[in-house]
Amino acid sequence: MDKKYACCCGLYCGNCAVKVKVEPASKVLYEEMKKAGFEGIMQFFPDGEKFWSFLKGMAVEGVCISCKAGSGNPACKVRQCAKEKNVEMCALCENYPCAHFTDFFTGYPVLKQRNYLTDGQKELPLFH
Repeated sequence: MDKKYACCCGLYCGNCAVKVKVEPASKVLYEEMKKAGFEGIMQFFPDGEKFWSFLKGMAVEGVCISCKAGSGNPACKVRQCAKEKNVEMCALCENYPCAHFTDFFTGYPVLKQRNYLTDGQKELPLFH
């Protein structure tokens, strides 16, 4: 596992459908459209230049890395808290699990179980 894709909350962006499916598909679409000459005619389509810029960004630069690198929801309370407390992952925080996770665990029950496995450890076992 690549540590740069590990989020503060414990989710792993490397498994995200956007990263695994959408990003590679955008590369294929971008390359095929570029080969077909769309780059030179996008201005003739409604919002074509915006679309081309968006598609090129996804294909060349990638969709995102992780919330710790600036991707994701900037208003995420979990990420904001981890930054304030200067912890790499919430499971390593002395106050984990906190109120930020009450609703979060409803959507990701396995995350609670896996994060308890790292509770209190200074080093994350998956990233040695």
